[in-house]
Amino acid sequence: MLLAGLATIGPFAIDTYLPSFPAIGRDFAVDELYVQQTLSAYMGFFGVMTLFHGALSDSFGRRPVILLNLLLFVVASVGCALASSIDALLACRALQGVSAGAGIVVGRAIIRDTYDGPMAQRLMAQVTMLFSLAPAVAPVIGGLLDIAFGWRSIFVFLMVFALLLWAGCAWSLPETLPPQDRQPFRARPLLASYRQVFGSPRFAMLALAVAFNFAGFFIYVVSAPAVVYRHLGLSATDFAWLFVPGISGVMIGAWLSGRLAGRVTPERTVALGYAVMTVAAVASVLYHLSWSPGVPWTVLPLMVYSLGMSLAMPSITLLALDLFPRNRGMAASVQGFTQSMCNALLAGVVSPLVAGTQLSLATTAGVAMVLGVACWLNYLRLVRRDGGVTTA
Repeated sequence: MLLAGLATIGPFAIDTYLPSFPAIGRDFAVDELYVQQTLSAYMGFFGVMTLFHGALSDSFGRRPVILLNLLLFVVASVGCALASSIDALLACRALQGVSAGAGIVVGRAIIRDTYDGPMAQRLMAQVTMLFSLAPAVAPVIGGLLDIAFGWRSIFVFLMVFALLLWAGCAWSLPETLPPQDRQPFRARPLLASYRQVFGSPRFAMLALAVAFNFAGFFIYVVSAPAVVYRHLGLSATDFAWLFVPGISGVMIGAWLSGRLAGRVTPERTVALGYAVMTVAAVASVLYHLSWSPGVPWTVLPLMVYSLGMSLAMPSITLLALDLFPRNRGMAASVQGFTQSMCNALLAGVVSPLVAGTQLSLATTAGVAMVLGVACWLNYLRLVRRDGGVTTA
């Protein structure tokens, strides 16, 4: 439960305030495109710092990194709630991004420290199931808080949530990396380890596969205000129409991944996930070629796509971490960095370009999925080339 809670910090920081974009724009007298940059600032710094959280935890232990970053997130949330200008909000959102990624990155390393094989896949799937609740409930909570107390109350909620997580971790989160297994925090060995991880073609293909798979879902998350308000004609309290089907798919896919662990090979699980994603992506494009956006037909393909995505994700993630058994934290960091940079690009560049129509969003999701398939097939080719060897 603690690991799932830590993983939800990131989605809560993204999705809770999406319904407040119009209100923030009115308060600071800026257009929605400028408000969108508060999301881009968060995602950019989230991605950059994700590159370091795992490496720091490899050197100093898992607990200290998590506890310190939770406190930084609390401070940043207070700053967001008290922001007197859009520039101040941008700065505090950047600080939220600096600290929010530690939970999910270090949490993955904790799982792999403690378990391996099917048990690790099951636990990763269970965390994914609980983590996936955050994007479903976050915009609903945010919409209700925005209407009842104004948009600043959303950041008060994030502050309280992070404080509760800090208390829970301080009380009962164990340290899973013994001192004798920690890596020296010196420039030369750190740079050598980073070169090893970044220089692995198989790791690159797995990290990019996860990033592209998630991009097909995340493009709808960062474009949620356009989808809900403009395309579907709904209100600030109706974000559940978009998020609940998508997150339901994530939960079902994660549950299936846990059930298949130890019964079906990771490679076959991933293949099944891609088959499901392909059906969903094609159905979404075909529907929006012929009909206008509407509930439920616009969101049902998203539910199916997210099911396939989360079915494949635990297996791909564990295959990536297993390439570097002595530097799992760093491997988790680089994987998270890859995904976060892709997410930041989606939020700051791609979403403003394609959010104008539902067809362009569906096409973008399909292209992302095809890129994910290409990366996965290239990974399999590299493994076959190396005679089935699975270490970097």
